[in-house]
Amino acid sequence: MAAENLLPREYGYVVLVLVFYCFLNLFMAFSVVKARKKYKVYFPTMYALESENKNAKLFNCVQRGHQNSLEMMPKFFMLMILGGIGYPLTCVALGSIYVISRYFYFTGYSTGDPHNRMKIGKFSFLAIIGLMICNILFGVKLVRG
Repeated sequence: MAAENLLPREYGYVVLVLVFYCFLNLFMAFSVVKARKKYKVYFPTMYALESENKNAKLFNCVQRGHQNSLEMMPKFFMLMILGGIGYPLTCVALGSIYVISRYFYFTGYSTGDPHNRMKIGKFSFLAIIGLMICNILFGVKLVRG
């Protein structure tokens, strides 16, 4: 195949990390559905109001953990896809740190105490910065030829 001839062999690991994140996203989505049932927050309501639902904060923490991950997903995918061409193994390592720390970000947030999201989840932001650096280096390498 043409893509196999153009991309570094290690790029397959980049693809696997991205698919692993998709599974994490499914886990988070199912968790939100479960929280909707448990806390009686029905569609199309995005966030519960504390004046209407005594469990609003608990539901909103689950919802917000997933929503924040969705907001970050395009950046993560773009940085992995592009940076992985130039630095596949470095991006795989950083991407793996990102995915694992996003799991802890979500599960920490889902406790109902937003501070718990950062105990291990903070490393996802460091991984994003590392991926940004890989992309800058890759861009410079391309410009220089």
